[in-house]
Amino acid sequence: MATTTASMQENLSESKGQHSVSLGLANFWVAMIFLVVALILGVYQVAERSGFFPALESPTLYFASVSTHGVLMGFVLTTFMIMGFGYYAATTSLKMSLPGKGFAWFGFWLALVGVLIAAVPLLTGNASVLYTFYPPLVAHPAFYIGATLLVVGSWVWCIEMIWMMMIWKKQHPGEAVPLVHFGNTANAVMWLWTTIGVASEMLFQLIPWSLGLLETVDVGLARTLFSWTLHAIVYFWLFPAYIALYTIMPKAIGGKLFSDEMGRIAFVMLLVFSVPIGFHHLYMDPFHQAGWKFVHMFGTFMVALPTLFTGFTVIASMEIAGRLRGGKGLLGWIGALPWKEPMMAASGLAMIMLAFGGFGGMVNASYSLNTMVHNTQWVTGHFHLIFGGTVVVMYCAILYHMFPRMLGRQLYSKSMAVKQLWLWTIGMFVLTIPWHVIGVLGQPRRISSTPYDTPLVQQWDVHEGAMIVGGALLLLSGLMLVWNLLKTHSAPQEASAMEYAEPIHAAPRVPHLLNSFAFWNVVILIYIVASYGYPIAQFFLNPTFGATPWGV
Repeated sequence: MATTTASMQENLSESKGQHSVSLGLANFWVAMIFLVVALILGVYQVAERSGFFPALESPTLYFASVSTHGVLMGFVLTTFMIMGFGYYAATTSLKMSLPGKGFAWFGFWLALVGVLIAAVPLLTGNASVLYTFYPPLVAHPAFYIGATLLVVGSWVWCIEMIWMMMIWKKQHPGEAVPLVHFGNTANAVMWLWTTIGVASEMLFQLIPWSLGLLETVDVGLARTLFSWTLHAIVYFWLFPAYIALYTIMPKAIGGKLFSDEMGRIAFVMLLVFSVPIGFHHLYMDPFHQAGWKFVHMFGTFMVALPTLFTGFTVIASMEIAGRLRGGKGLLGWIGALPWKEPMMAASGLAMIMLAFGGFGGMVNASYSLNTMVHNTQWVTGHFHLIFGGTVVVMYCAILYHMFPRMLGRQLYSKSMAVKQLWLWTIGMFVLTIPWHVIGVLGQPRRISSTPYDTPLVQQWDVHEGAMIVGGALLLLSGLMLVWNLLKTHSAPQEASAMEYAEPIHAAPRVPHLLNSFAFWNVVILIYIVASYGYPIAQFFLNPTFGATPWGV
């Protein structure tokens, strides 16, 4: 009787999660389609910039390509991946239906329509402003309107995540929200806070400016508002990767999570520390005094804490799994891990890239060291290693793990998946290590070519060639990913429930501060006012000169 009841409950929970499958798959496939487009554009960019192919050289085409590539990778791939992951993870971890399913679909279509609207000026060279929103560069109004619709569509997802947490807590008073959904809700709350900056810039400056309703805009205010969003967006991207490392990886490799509480603390730290630290992108800008930049520098270094927490907890969880699989000695557990499991391979590779990318980030965050690499290819290398490396390789692992369970089928090829993950990592290092080197050698970023003739520039050539190889490897890896997922749709059927890791020692009670966000919202508000209040107010107290549009 007990077995029958448990089976009925399991079937019921699975049925509740089924209606999120179509929504999750739709989001995932939009992300994959635009990933392939972005990778093709990326290969063109490293080839054009190298100077080895004179026929490809075109500043107009290059900047249109860079802008489209950046928007597709930084905004489109990430937003749809995060929404698809959030919806499916929420229903399967909370074992409840998605409230307002029609509302969620509305958010999906609104975001997709926004992308298609923005794509027209991007592809026609009328929005070649890179993926940042810095006047005096101005794009066609359709680009700004489309990007705004994408963000508003993502707000629907945020509301859904918060809504589900509220419903679940009401139905389970005194219980700890599952770590999976606690992390997704933390990401939703953070995204709502951080998009205030770019939304303000869009609605009150860039959209009316591009429409001709404003003659000028304040460049300093625009850059300050965008800095509010610019760095926290990295943690919006990272959250699903961290959630997977805490809650999916330990279960997938046959182990347990080292500590549920450590995960909650890391998520809260990411939420609180990530928003009010954007000035380290403005170190060289003249709009703010050094004291404010120092405050933001200190906050930026604080973000390293949740990453260190995550590194420790994830490696400890791996060791638990390795020991359970018979690993002996000081490091014998490493070899005992199931490296042929895509989630395991991706997690190990992601941690390696996070370590190297994190080191580069500490250089960027340092007020003094930043002056050596500011606006050089070092920044491009760091950015791609963290985002294109750690984040995207974990996105691949999430897809390999969730897709078969969403479809009720086997993954077409685990072997191909592991090869794809290794190829992606190798390609990313081949691409980004040269960027770091030529950044130290002084090559600037945000340019279409380097037509200089000096002994220093000649040292760049070998690195430019390596970057082309790296870009080609990444494109091949991306195509392998999409092929594997396509073939999974027709792979043999296999019923496999979506399960999440349990902590090795379950806490009898989770503190309220690690099970709710009310207090942390107050902390964030105070922190934002303290770090951005006067720096923004000064533009109204002491108006600076405006900027007239400069078309590209």
